[in-house]
Amino acid sequence: MKAEIRHHLIVGLGNPGPEYATTRHNIGFMAVDRLVRKYGLTACRSRINAEIAEGDIAGVRVLAAKPMTYMNRSGDPVSGIVQTHGIQCEDMVVIHDDIDLAYERLKIKEKGGDGGHNGLRSLIDALETDEFVRVRMGVGRPEGDIGVVDYVLDEFDANQRIILEPFLSRAIEAAEAILCEGAKDAMNRFNHKP
Repeated sequence: MKAEIRHHLIVGLGNPGPEYATTRHNIGFMAVDRLVRKYGLTACRSRINAEIAEGDIAGVRVLAAKPMTYMNRSGDPVSGIVQTHGIQCEDMVVIHDDIDLAYERLKIKEKGGDGGHNGLRSLIDALETDEFVRVRMGVGRPEGDIGVVDYVLDEFDANQRIILEPFLSRAIEAAEAILCEGAKDAMNRFNHKP
C-alpha cells in the first residue's frame, strides 16, 4: 500500500476580483501568486472554492491556496482543503495583512487569536483551532480621517509600491524558512525590523 504524501498548506488571504487585486488587504494573495511563480507550482482542479497550486518547495510537498470567497468567509474553503488533503493545521502557513505592524515589517507567529482580522477569525472558527503559523505582513495604520476598512481596501501609495516587491520576496523567504527550518528558527531570522 502506497503511503500518503504529507502536504503542507500555504494560504494567502485576500478578496477575489480585479477591484481588490492590488489593495493592501490582498497582500496575502500577492505573496502566494509570487510563490507559485517562483517555485513553478502547478494549478490543480478543485471543487473547493479556492485557487490551488501544488508542487515542491525545497523538497517539501506544498499546496498553495487563495480562498475565492471574501476575506471574512475564508475559513470554509480552507477547511475544505484541510479535510480533502488530510492536512494537519500545524502544517499550515497563513500569509495576511496586518495593520498593527508598520509597513514592510514582517512577523511570524505560531498561533494565537485573530487580532481583529476577519480572515483569521473565519479560519479559526471553521478549523476550530488557532494552531497554525501566520506570516503577518505589516501594512501600517491609516493616518488622518481615513477609516481602517477604507485604508485596507485602498491601493498602496507610491512610496509603498517602491518597496512592495522586496517585501513580498521576504514573505516568500519566510514561508520557505517555516517549511524547511520550523517556525521557531524562522521567527529568529525574520521577526526583527528590516
